[in-house]
Amino acid sequence: MDQMRLAFNGVVKSVRYSRFPLQPTENGESHLEVKLSEDGAEEFTDVEAEGSPSFRPAPQNYSRHSIAFLLLGTLLIFIVGYLVGYISHSKPKVESLNCSPVTQAPVAPVTQAPVAPVTQTPVAPVTQTPVAPVTQAPVAQPAEVEMDFKNISQLLARKMTREAFQKTLRDFDKPGRSAGNDEDMSLANSIFDEFKKLEMDPWTDIHYVQLPIPDSQNPNKVQFGSEDFSLTGYLAYSATGRVQGKLVYGNYGRKEDLDIVNKNKVELKDCVLLVRAGKISFAEQVANAEGRGASAVLIYPDEADYNYVADTVLYGHVHLGSGDPYTPGFPSFNHTQFPPTQSSGLPKIPAQTLTRSVAVKLLQKIGGPEPDETSGFKGGFKQVSYRLGGIENITLEVNNKLVNKEIHNVFGAIKGFDDPDRYIVLGAQRDAWGSGYARATVGTSVLVQLAKAFHEMVENDGFKPRRSLVFASWSAGEYGSVGATEWLEGYMASIDKKVFTYISLDGVVMGEGGFMASASPLLYSLLETTMKEVNSPVGAGTVYKMAGTTKWEANVMRPMTIDDPAYPFLAFSGIPSVSFHFIKPNSEVYTYYGTQLDTVDQLNYETNNQTNEITAIAAQFAGQMALHLVHDHLLSLDVNRYSKTLTKAVGGVYKHIRLLSQDLSPSWLNRARGSFQRAAMNLYNDIANTNLDDKEACRILNNRIMTVEHSLLSPYVSPVKVPFRHLLFGRGSHTLASIAETTDVDELHTQLALATWNLQGCANAMVGNIWDLDEEI
Repeated sequence: MDQMRLAFNGVVKSVRYSRFPLQPTENGESHLEVKLSEDGAEEFTDVEAEGSPSFRPAPQNYSRHSIAFLLLGTLLIFIVGYLVGYISHSKPKVESLNCSPVTQAPVAPVTQAPVAPVTQTPVAPVTQTPVAPVTQAPVAQPAEVEMDFKNISQLLARKMTREAFQKTLRDFDKPGRSAGNDEDMSLANSIFDEFKKLEMDPWTDIHYVQLPIPDSQNPNKVQFGSEDFSLTGYLAYSATGRVQGKLVYGNYGRKEDLDIVNKNKVELKDCVLLVRAGKISFAEQVANAEGRGASAVLIYPDEADYNYVADTVLYGHVHLGSGDPYTPGFPSFNHTQFPPTQSSGLPKIPAQTLTRSVAVKLLQKIGGPEPDETSGFKGGFKQVSYRLGGIENITLEVNNKLVNKEIHNVFGAIKGFDDPDRYIVLGAQRDAWGSGYARATVGTSVLVQLAKAFHEMVENDGFKPRRSLVFASWSAGEYGSVGATEWLEGYMASIDKKVFTYISLDGVVMGEGGFMASASPLLYSLLETTMKEVNSPVGAGTVYKMAGTTKWEANVMRPMTIDDPAYPFLAFSGIPSVSFHFIKPNSEVYTYYGTQLDTVDQLNYETNNQTNEITAIAAQFAGQMALHLVHDHLLSLDVNRYSKTLTKAVGGVYKHIRLLSQDLSPSWLNRARGSFQRAAMNLYNDIANTNLDDKEACRILNNRIMTVEHSLLSPYVSPVKVPFRHLLFGRGSHTLASIAETTDVDELHTQLALATWNLQGCANAMVGNIWDLDEEI
């Protein structure tokens, strides 16, 4: 061995300067040229070299024995190294018996492979490689966690109990809760804390708005003849000032009522119009009077419509719109200074409410002609004849003042598992003029109890909603959905792409024995389904049976009016919306809204002391609709239900144009309606031919459905000047209802063209592929 080592070292030392031996040339210098042969071996060629020979080593001579020892030594070293490595790796390691199969499993196949036949029998991790799929079981088997809808529905119903609401209703019943005051803020904090306990990641949306209030130092007044009346109630957003004019009685202040006044030759211009509350909103009454040239409006509750005591005070607002009217079209964030502008819905004339006792005194002295018996002008006061007036002067003084208020909207969310960026909103206002029990307490209680129920179902019962639920508590609802509208304005650019339904919880309980609702046609089918699934709060059967199974739409559905809390969502933002109410049969209003009589005792009287039970049913009804919307693969929005509404509206335009002008044809509008119906039919054909277990396919279909409502907002009007842009349910010259009344032919021509393309654009939005667009128009 020593001899081989010496031979090897001698060779290494002899070649440390050059890998290749150099042969001397004739002049004593050597040069080596290296070439690559075709087979990849190296070839060497001696050529003459230049340069100093001092850097070249002296030639060495090697014996055959040295070369042999070198080769044998190299081979021996290789063999010894291999044996050492083999023995070291073949020794069993204690670490390999570690009981962590997840971490050892990937290592075992690499290091143990060479000795598997000898050493693997005691090694547990090798046999544990199938353990990995066990940890993946919940992901690989989603069907195990998807609950049947019937079971979910029953689970929700069990949580909506009378006992649950008995405590919640008591907790949220406050004597005063005016928007922005201490009680309102305290309630907002309570709801925020409740959402926080439910781990709903609550947040607050803050706005700074201008709200009118009476001036306690300078009250509103009415002077008629020798009598002066100081008035307690008021109408928010009324113009201020002192006006005088002839007192004229105008029934409910509807357009047809004012036509009757004109037919009796009573002058409306510059008059002070006295009307009774009901049929239409305060804002519409004032707008109609202003349109006829009246200088002021007085509104009172007639005995035929309201069972009040003589001195019951009325509160309300007269803004023909929603939101803060001093920042129309944009949100009131952080005292941001926008250009000085006002909503087009603000009245320019003063308006004021009266008590019954004051109204009787005015009507007894009004004078003037008596209306025809068939006119419906006669009210419930037996001591007055309801003459039309126009004889005696009256003076009204309104001194309301504007105050800046900070209002808080409070939100909590339960996120969906498949499409968390798609969500429904359930909302309720929490402010009121007084106690506001039916107006605010009930809705807020339903909101919180539903949030608790859905949270428990997700956390404890295995329910996994596909889409998200957002629970919203609004402030300043009494002033015209101010809090809700400011939120919509603040996120106008994106909110319609995410919110696919709004469910209003305001006024869900007004009495017992009856049921009514207002909604986008997209939600009619869902309403019908829910009515058949939820038990009636009175007697046996379902809500559907209680409402009357024949012609249920005629019995239940009502047009959504401007004072409906869901209206801004539908007509301003293009979000399918619904509001519903359990109410006394043959009644459509809760007459105690806007008064100090909206109390727990009054609502218990209206519900025959069944308020808690009916509230639980109302909560179940709202929750059942929400379940369908967040659980079903396909959105529960029925596009085909718009066909009847569109056909009726287009028919009205057809009839009007045929009577007005022979040179103008509405046929293009009818073709656009046909395009809408064909697009809806094609959408349903695509649904029928789609595997609804395919999440991505369902999302594409749902996106097409979600475009419908928003596409019916007119893109040709400004949300600042015309906030309610909906083609069918909005307000303004762009709507089909307005077109059916327009007498200016040039204006009619323009609006007809814009409405036609608005409707065609909605049809195009429903189409899945651009190459499938309907070209018939």
